[in-house]
Amino acid sequence: MRDGVAPRVAVFGDPLDTVGREFVRRGLPYEDGAAVLIRQLGTLGVKVAERISTDVVGTESEGDVLPRWCDEHRFQSVVIVTSSDHSRRLGRVLRRSMRGHRTKVVVSPSRYSDFSPDRWWRTRQGLRTGIVESQKLLLDILLHPIS
Repeated sequence: MRDGVAPRVAVFGDPLDTVGREFVRRGLPYEDGAAVLIRQLGTLGVKVAERISTDVVGTESEGDVLPRWCDEHRFQSVVIVTSSDHSRRLGRVLRRSMRGHRTKVVVSPSRYSDFSPDRWWRTRQGLRTGIVESQKLLLDILLHPIS
C-alpha cells in the first residue's frame, strides 16, 4: 500500500471454530483471524482494510469466492499476498478460476513468511511445511495438468 500498488486491502475470513461459535452463542465479542489481521493492518497505517464477506475453507474455496468478489467490485487487477509456501499452488488455482473474468490477478509471496524456499529442509517445521505443500501442489498438478 505504501508503494501505491493498491489503494485498499481485503482479507479472507475463516468459518467460526468451536471457540468462536461459543463466544457468539454467549453474545460476547469475538475476533477471528480476519478481524485480528484487519486490526493489525490498521495499526500499521492501512486505512482501508475489509473482510471479503464469504468465509473460505481452503485454497479451492478461495478460487471459488475471488472471481465473484472481483466481479462485484469491478476490479481490473488485484494483488494476492500469501505465504511463500502457498503461493505457487494458489497461483495455479486462481489462474483456473479467473479464466473468463476481466480481473487480472497477481500472486505474491509475503516477504514476512516463516517458510524459506531456499532453506525449508533445515528445520523440522520447514520440512513439514515443504512436504505437505509439495504433496498438495503435486495433487493439483495431477488433477489439473494444464493450468
